Amino acid sequence: MMTPASADEPHDGARTDGAPARSTAPEGGSTMQRRYDRLFNTGGSRAVGAYLRERIYATFTGLAIVLVVAGSDHADADHALLALLFGVIGITIAGFVSDVVSHLAVEGEFPHGADWVVLLRVAGGGLSTVVVPGGLMLLGWLEIIALSTAISAAAIVYIVTLALIGWLAVRRSHARWWERVIALGILVGLGFLVIALQTLAKTV
Repeated sequence: MMTPASADEPHDGARTDGAPARSTAPEGGSTMQRRYDRLFNTGGSRAVGAYLRERIYATFTGLAIVLVVAGSDHADADHALLALLFGVIGITIAGFVSDVVSHLAVEGEFPHGADWVVLLRVAGGGLSTVVVPGGLMLLGWLEIIALSTAISAAAIVYIVTLALIGWLAVRRSHARWWERVIALGILVGLGFLVIALQTLAKTV
C-alpha cells in the first residue's frame, strides 16, 4: 500500500541538511523506465514503489490465470479472455481501493490534486499489464491465431515483464554486480514459487 507524498512533506530523496539533492529523475530508457521516472518526479520513491508493486501483483495474477487456462483440457477462447480481464481488473481495483483507504488513514483526508494523479498512475500500471496478453487472447478468440499460440505468447509476455521489473529494481540498487546477480536470482526463484502457489490455488 502507498500514501502519495503530500505537498507539505519533502519528496523522498530530499535533503533537509542544506545539501543539494536530485529532485527529478532523468528521462530515457525503456517505456517502463520512463513511466518510473515520471512517477518519481510526481510522487517520489513511495509512489514508484507502489507502482512496481501494483505491476507485480497484476502480472502474477495474469500469469497464474494464463497458466491455469493453458493446463485446462478444454480451454475456451472467450473464457480465457474474460478470466484474464476480470482477474487483472479485479486485483487492480482492489489495490486502488486499498491505496485510497491507506491515504485516508495516514493523512486523515481523502486524496486530492497530485495524490489522485499518483494513485491513478499506479492503478494504470496494473491495468497496463493486461493490454498485450489480452490482445493476444482476443486474436485467439477471433481465430486469427491458434488459442494455444495466444496462451503461450501471453505467458512469455508476463514472464518477460516480471524479469524486466526485477532487473529494473536491481539495476537501480547500489549493490555490487555479483550481489545484483544473486538478488535477481532470488527474485526469479521467489517469482516461480509465487506462480506455482497461485496456479495451485486456482486449480484446487
